[in-house]
Amino acid sequence: MREGFYSIQVNSVQKVVNMVVGGSFSPEKVQQFLNEYHKNLDPIPASQYELRFDCRDLNVITQDMIPHLQGCFELYKTTGFKKVVVEIKQSAIIKMQLNRIAKTVGLEPFEVVEV
Repeated sequence: MREGFYSIQVNSVQKVVNMVVGGSFSPEKVQQFLNEYHKNLDPIPASQYELRFDCRDLNVITQDMIPHLQGCFELYKTTGFKKVVVEIKQSAIIKMQLNRIAKTVGLEPFEVVEV
């Protein structure tokens, strides 16, 4: 299984935060991501931005990683983005997992797009 990877790019002209997330994340990799997230996103007015995730290379989320992902979704909610959009390969399982976690934490507006 491919190790987790990510990138974060803030486009202040288009008011979009583009993130790429893929592979399988360990708790340590989640912490690295969170540190990078805060460094890049704490300075911006998130309510004016759309968060767009490219998760086409994301593996199915294992049970032990769900609490970590849920914590990330709660972070996106408290950051206060105008909208959160997640792009995935066609996968009913991942789409269901992401929608369920977003609903659990009350992350809105949230959309999963299969590309």
